[in-house]
Amino acid sequence: MKLHSKYFDSIRVKPSEEKILRDKVPECDWPGCTGLGRYPAPKGREHEGEYYHFCVDHVRQYNKSYNYFEGMADEDMRDWLERNATGHRPTWRVGANAWAFGPADRRGRKGKGGINWQDAFGLFDEERKAARPKRRLAAPHLAALHKLGLDEEADKATIKAQYKMLVKRFHPDANGGSKEDEDHLREIIAAYHLLRKARLA
Repeated sequence: MKLHSKYFDSIRVKPSEEKILRDKVPECDWPGCTGLGRYPAPKGREHEGEYYHFCVDHVRQYNKSYNYFEGMADEDMRDWLERNATGHRPTWRVGANAWAFGPADRRGRKGKGGINWQDAFGLFDEERKAARPKRRLAAPHLAALHKLGLDEEADKATIKAQYKMLVKRFHPDANGGSKEDEDHLREIIAAYHLLRKARLA
């Protein structure tokens, strides 16, 4: 048998599973341990995202003694736990008298109690209300509103209330069967149906 043949040189022995793991897995970080550090363990507060790598025996030992809050004052720990409920994001109290609690919203303007607030839609600003453009309606819809005695600023609730009032006023039972009032009532009903079809009422 030739020991220097081309076939003998091409033979490769498959490395052991342990050798493969040693190439991929770091060594245990426990002092004096030469095992494989397969199990990550957090390094602790102010080292978020950093990990030790321990073997199974040492990760168990480390976890028994691990304390995230070690060295933290009791008040700081309570504050951290309270903020942890919201993922450490800022929050504001809502509801009645919400301005009396919590941090101010610095994006808006000063309001009651010195708290900043924001009126994004100009609901409470009379100048912006006056400057707000009137909505543009198609001629048939504007005519229907005028038939009900309203202008283009009327909202759904106003249109409905006006329609009910006019139906009661011009109903034949309320007017002794007047033909003129009956024709007027038909026009009011047609106008209201047109507005409802356009989702204006």
